[in-house]
Amino acid sequence: MPRVIHTAEQRPSPIPGRRALLGTLLGLTLLSPARAMSLLALPRPLRPPSAPEDFRPPRPGMADRVLVRKAERRLYLLRDGVVLHSYAIALGFQPLGHKRREGDGRTPEGRYRIDWRNPASRFHRALHISYPGPGDRLRARLHGDDPGGAIMVHGTGPDTNRSGDWTAGCIAVDNAEIEQIWSLVADGTPIEILP
Repeated sequence: MPRVIHTAEQRPSPIPGRRALLGTLLGLTLLSPARAMSLLALPRPLRPPSAPEDFRPPRPGMADRVLVRKAERRLYLLRDGVVLHSYAIALGFQPLGHKRREGDGRTPEGRYRIDWRNPASRFHRALHISYPGPGDRLRARLHGDDPGGAIMVHGTGPDTNRSGDWTAGCIAVDNAEIEQIWSLVADGTPIEILP
């Protein structure tokens, strides 16, 4: 059997145990974020994330920010700090707190981006939220969990006949509203989800 020789960049990183990882984390506080990420073997972003204020909508009248207030069950589309539209929302079936792991029924909290869209979602249309971020992955890894993913702002399916919080962690609006959101929110738009 041929011997496999890895270069430093190709060598698979071992996943340390919890105690070793905690010790590593204490040492990482003195390192740059890029170096810390490489030591933890977290995936690097394809490009450095830009600050939310760097985003410019591609067309006039489009939102430059999406704000979700979970306690209010409201999603707001904003442009230059002014509310363009507001929508009632449904959240994950366990709405309190930040999403920690796959299957916990929680909607994430924090700053993310709308990074891609699905025009043929089983929930009419869907805008993907960039969860999990590096911090979410690290937090889940520390607890031995999968952070989950596929968090979307979406409509309802043909057989969705629910009230209250019913999603698996997504943010749901009705189908007419997701059509409007779809047309006013470009990929790359920052989204902030507050408790």
